[in-house]
Amino acid sequence: MKITLLVIGKTEEKWLIEGINNYLNRLKHYTSFELKVIPELKNTKSLSQAQQKKAEADLMLKQIKNTDYVLLLDEHGKTYSSVALSKFIEKLQINSTSALVLVVGGPYGFEESLYHRANGKISLSEMTFSHQMVRLIFVEQLYRAFTILKGEPYHHE
Repeated sequence: MKITLLVIGKTEEKWLIEGINNYLNRLKHYTSFELKVIPELKNTKSLSQAQQKKAEADLMLKQIKNTDYVLLLDEHGKTYSSVALSKFIEKLQINSTSALVLVVGGPYGFEESLYHRANGKISLSEMTFSHQMVRLIFVEQLYRAFTILKGEPYHHE
């Protein structure tokens, strides 16, 4: 299964980039993974929140194929423990899901067209994290999920 994390805007903090790259290198031993960055919108001061969400959604939807299984990382999504996330990923693999796309929205969240396209929503926490930190937290959790599936000693109960 190919997994893509689709995000808006590049990561700017050096320590976050290093952490993300660390887990991306670890993940390649378990799955095909891509961090796909859509450039931030320009001249957003002239756009309303709704217009900005629409423009971001249009860019994101161009990156998603009809056959992709799409999950939005959304504060109102389902929460998983690390073990439950690993079981969910295993279920997708068993069901022959060929491509999983996880989407991180822009600063104002998702436009309705993305909610309609998505197969589901997941939440990392009830707390709010910066869009850049979500990337690191999620790739670490994805790595953790694969080590759990392989029975490796990274995760402790």
